[in-house]
Amino acid sequence: MTTTAQSTTRTADDAVSRILARHGGAVPAAVADGGRDYDGEQYDLEERNALRRVGGLASELSTELTDVTEVEYRQLRLERVVLAGVWSSATASAEDAENSLRELAALAETAGSTVLDGVLQRRDTPDPGTWLGSGKANELKGVVSAAGADTVIADGELSPSQRRALEDIVKVKVIDRTALILDIFAQHAKSKEGKAQVELAQLEYLLPRLRGWGESMSRQAGGRVAGGEGIGSRGPGETKIELDRRRIRTRMAKLRREIKEMRPARETRRQSRRRGAVPSVVIAGYTNAGKSSLLNRLTGAGVLVEDALFATLDPTVRRSQTPDGRTMTLSDTVGFVRSLPTQLVEAFRSTLEEVGEADVLLHVVDASHPDPEGQISAVRDVLAEVGTHGGDGPVEVVVLNKCDQADPEVVSRLLRRERGSVVVSARTGEGLEALRERIGEVLPHPEVLVDVVVPYSRGDLVSRVHSTGEVLSTEHTETGTRVRARVAPDLAAELTA
Repeated sequence: MTTTAQSTTRTADDAVSRILARHGGAVPAAVADGGRDYDGEQYDLEERNALRRVGGLASELSTELTDVTEVEYRQLRLERVVLAGVWSSATASAEDAENSLRELAALAETAGSTVLDGVLQRRDTPDPGTWLGSGKANELKGVVSAAGADTVIADGELSPSQRRALEDIVKVKVIDRTALILDIFAQHAKSKEGKAQVELAQLEYLLPRLRGWGESMSRQAGGRVAGGEGIGSRGPGETKIELDRRRIRTRMAKLRREIKEMRPARETRRQSRRRGAVPSVVIAGYTNAGKSSLLNRLTGAGVLVEDALFATLDPTVRRSQTPDGRTMTLSDTVGFVRSLPTQLVEAFRSTLEEVGEADVLLHVVDASHPDPEGQISAVRDVLAEVGTHGGDGPVEVVVLNKCDQADPEVVSRLLRRERGSVVVSARTGEGLEALRERIGEVLPHPEVLVDVVVPYSRGDLVSRVHSTGEVLSTEHTETGTRVRARVAPDLAAELTA
């Protein structure tokens, strides 16, 4: 082996060691603070943490069977996985490759697996046959065998033929980044619409990847003769794999209809907010950037908060107030990630439309992440794909979260790059007042200036002025309340009628 090859191997091994060293995890806020009082009642978190692994029990007290001659025995445990990554120096740096594999390790842990090892290969383009190349694939087989892994997770999207070829070599299950993300979404979706969207995305991913297993999938079901119709009714019938594909397409069509039928309910809620002239603010950002924590801080929503990727998927809408007293709605959205599967983007398009209908977009960024600029670009790419970023989209305010853990130099760099951004910490509460002030500045202000005396019998109108308008002054007179304010046109018409 040449000196250059040895150096490259040492660099890759060092990178994998750094990635597997719990990928730089910080002390959870629940441990550091002794609790998450600002996050409200975390009932969902208690339910999710109800089942935990207990180590150190498989010793002399082990109840595993030793004689398995008469029974079939399988050990129940978490999946043990090995990560595999391919990167090109022409399109990404070694640091980018490390960050991507570190994120893949976090995704694997969120899905409920144990990461044992990882390999990084530097090559110009992925091998069209086995993704890694036959030599590295055989090397990966040795790593899998030595670690005792039962799954390989590829940091990229594999074609059906690449996945089959790699499985045939390593002799264990192989999945790619897309399948891993879809699995996490399937675990965490709770609402009826969210479950339908995830199932549709999974079926779209599965359809071209159905694999025949010998005779069981290529067997023909028989023509009408199988039903006893006799001579003249014989036909080739339908193979098992064709039947499965037809069933999947039928199920996908049904899910699309169900999702389409759920859309009017969201439209109705959105229109009711418009009629009430209530401005809306949407929180979006990279997964695990702190969106739910920020929503809890601003509204006391008590949404589930966990140091995991895609901890919450279903959007939550809460009411809040601007510093000048105007009512607004705050809602969070599903988190984003690099290379977000196109199936998920399409399935969640109706949910992401909430961003386009909002007045203000709070783009939450994890300022303590090794590559915050990459996160910003990934989120904006997805929003542009669904047509909710730029142009006539909402006003974007970049929120640099986790400033208590971030490098001050990185924060200064981001402030120079993203003009008008706000630095906050949802964990400590730092910068939240400045964020509220910023939201009040960029929210659309009512258009019509009115100076009217409202009779005391119409206190409801005064209440609406305070909740939806911008009150400049009030004065109590003998005949009623004199109000000088900026309000929406429909309310101005009622006040001056």
